[in-house]
Amino acid sequence: QVQLVESGGGSVQSGGSLRLSCAASGPTISRRCMGWLRQAPGKKREVVSVIDTAGRITYADSVKDRFTISQDSAESTLYLQMNSLKPEDTATYYCAAAGLCVNLQTRSAYWGQGTQVIVSS
Repeated sequence: QVQLVESGGGSVQSGGSLRLSCAASGPTISRRCMGWLRQAPGKKREVVSVIDTAGRITYADSVKDRFTISQDSAESTLYLQMNSLKPEDTATYYCAAAGLCVNLQTRSAYWGQGTQVIVSS
């Protein structure tokens, strides 16, 4: 069973930075693809960034050049460095894992409990 525990959320002013962490455990075959998703109140869930074991990385257009996803060498911790934060980045951020990236938003994926990010103007 995969377990994901996020940390690092908080409140910052516009232009500030935060670093989210996601401690992952469980079968590596079930977390070959990992990513960060977010959901703001009243809005649809959005994929922020995804990384797979081949090192392929994708970003949502809204966060390109501001956010950076990475993993430690043991692939046990996933990070999201968020710079130049904007009020529209305010959301609950979730770490997710799946065996395949196409399944990251399906029932077969594993999710953390979420960590809140609030960016004030």
